[in-house]
Amino acid sequence: MSVNQTLNDLQWQELIRSVAEYYNDLTIKRGFQYYKQGRVTELSIGGDGEIEAVVKGGEAYRVHLNPESVQDSRCSCPVGERCKHSIAALLEYVSRQGRSVHAIVNAHTTVRLQHHLPETEAEEDLGPVQRGSAADALREKAAHLAEMSLSEWHAFFKLCITPLEFTSQNSHYARNAIHAINAVKPDLTPALEQLYQLHARLYMLIKLIKPIVPGGRSPAFLGYHVQVAADELRGGMLQLLGEGIDLAAEPDQWPRVTKTLNYLRRQMLTETGQQGYLFDVYDRFWLKWIHPNVTDTRMHEEEMRKLQSAEEELGDTLSRLPWMLAQARIAFLMGEDRQAWSWLQAADKASIIPHGFLTSFLDELSASEDWARLQEWLVRLAPLFSNHRKEPLHEYAAYWNTFVQHVPEAEETMWHTLAGMLPYSKEVYEDNLLAHEKWRLWMDVQLSSGKDPLEFRVSVLAPIEKQAPELLLPFYHQGVERHVLLKNRSGYKAAVKLLKRLAKLYKKLKREERWEEFIIVFSSRHSRLRALQEELRKGKLIP
Repeated sequence: MSVNQTLNDLQWQELIRSVAEYYNDLTIKRGFQYYKQGRVTELSIGGDGEIEAVVKGGEAYRVHLNPESVQDSRCSCPVGERCKHSIAALLEYVSRQGRSVHAIVNAHTTVRLQHHLPETEAEEDLGPVQRGSAADALREKAAHLAEMSLSEWHAFFKLCITPLEFTSQNSHYARNAIHAINAVKPDLTPALEQLYQLHARLYMLIKLIKPIVPGGRSPAFLGYHVQVAADELRGGMLQLLGEGIDLAAEPDQWPRVTKTLNYLRRQMLTETGQQGYLFDVYDRFWLKWIHPNVTDTRMHEEEMRKLQSAEEELGDTLSRLPWMLAQARIAFLMGEDRQAWSWLQAADKASIIPHGFLTSFLDELSASEDWARLQEWLVRLAPLFSNHRKEPLHEYAAYWNTFVQHVPEAEETMWHTLAGMLPYSKEVYEDNLLAHEKWRLWMDVQLSSGKDPLEFRVSVLAPIEKQAPELLLPFYHQGVERHVLLKNRSGYKAAVKLLKRLAKLYKKLKREERWEEFIIVFSSRHSRLRALQEELRKGKLIP
């Protein structure tokens, strides 16, 4: 093991086993106390992977460790070997390796669990490991993965991660678990490999978000570190599903796919809280793995029947938002848009629909260039987007722009729909007006809402000044009057700034005489406002 080399999963499992065999539990616990007290100093790893450290006890003792052969470890303390100082040094090393200190501290319990395999909920006991190391037993079982059922896979996953059971549930724990599950895996066919990787992450995700608690219900809220780990697992599954699966080349994997669907459906329909981890996986599973691999809607119809029967079957344990969204998705994939809209409206009344789910319908229709259907969905989804924040609304408007590029004659429908979403759509409506050079409409919106011209960057107003400068005249005049009404120095300075812009506009429009008349009347009308008069003179607008 080189200086920078880290323990792989097999070495880690072997280290736990060796510690349990070589050290008694009391020594391990005492070494843990020394480790927690920060008594380990000057720890270094040699080129051969062996460890040198100094541990402060009654005096400073020098420890020599070999992680691959802990029985060869030595310490300069009176005990000499199998001492708390070597355990403290080992725990410091384990910590720096990013592994779980508690897995070593509880090594005796961990090894007992490895040698007495628990029963799964749905399948028979896989049997105890009678002889040999845990790693050898796992390799032997892994050789039969292709013949195992899904529940046997999950039982196998449980065995693989047994050494990690005492670690904190965070993203590091989840990554180590996936590594452990893959460490003894043989080569699998492409589709079988994808299914295996999906289930490995699915098993870990459910373990995180559906822990066994009294009463049988999983908690509604997750800790921060658990959420981070769950997000990472969900992201990995969505990426895996997004790659698609070639079931035509491996039709024998269809039974696993359908059983995966049944498992996913049950899990997502009983997920508590608002995270939607399992629904996201279920939804992508349908979009990318099932729908592209079927030629008719029989499987969709069967899925709809199962979803509808779940309400009576699950009762109070049914998670209603995923249940409604799932039916909206299946109806959409069947081409039953009215039914899909009905479910989405029902879901919107009951809860907040994630905006990513709404845009996914538009993604699918844009990708397939089904413009007629896309227009209907854009109009129908408008009320559902009206309650979202500005970022999703900008994304929604971008679909409209893409659509209008391909169907220019539908532009009026876009303006009518965006206007109907006001006031929620105000920002995206205005941005679209500018993008499409609808200067007059944009200016009407600003005048009616009493916007201050100084709130806008020069780059926003520059195109209007260049192509339709006359539209800015009432906007600037209105702004001047509003600032003067403030009757303070800052208001007068802002008014003068706008008056200078007006002077340039009148000159550009070759209406200098009109400007001269206006500024004379304006100055006379506000002659009693001495501070304003001073600012006008500073701005060289009056003599």
